[in-house]
Amino acid sequence: MQKSVFRFLSRHPDAVELENATYLLRLPRYSDFNQWHRLRAESRRFLEPWEPTWRHDELTEGAYRARVIRGKQEYSSGQAIPLFIFLKENMTLLGGITIGYIRRGAAQSCMIGYWMGERHSGQGHMFAALQLVIPYIFSGLELHRIEAACIPDNERSMRLLEKAGFQREGHLRGYLKINGQWRDHVMFSRLASDADLSRKSDKP
Repeated sequence: MQKSVFRFLSRHPDAVELENATYLLRLPRYSDFNQWHRLRAESRRFLEPWEPTWRHDELTEGAYRARVIRGKQEYSSGQAIPLFIFLKENMTLLGGITIGYIRRGAAQSCMIGYWMGERHSGQGHMFAALQLVIPYIFSGLELHRIEAACIPDNERSMRLLEKAGFQREGHLRGYLKINGQWRDHVMFSRLASDADLSRKSDKP
């Protein structure tokens, strides 16, 4: 099994990196704009059914810069950690995964969300990214619970979560406004105390 490396320096927002021999996950940078724009633009029809409605300026450089700034602010404040997923060999951007809604106190939990470029989907990349993110959440951030919500029609995403050791918890009515409509979601969770149910594979 590949050894994973975790670096988390709370005073230096740009320093968080999750990596192994194949993948690198890190905060978005301004210099990633061209790759991000190309991947999101070509994947628009693939992604829109599962995401909030895209704004008219969704793919502009100004909107992207605002996204990067907001991501750094959320990371610095401990609210969220937005990460881009790169293939380490050639630093190709594959998609993104966000550790969001980080709650301390009695909850000690977070919510994860993710997206993958259409041409990279179905190749095991997101499962591999979860194998880096999950231990980081439990060991690096010392959280107790990870939540993830999927539209019931998104069978691929639900299979991914189950493969990664998440368990179904319930059906949430009108949970999030996706692509202009309030959609029901299925809630999944994984606890720090759960046995490692995920298979050690990065194949879909």
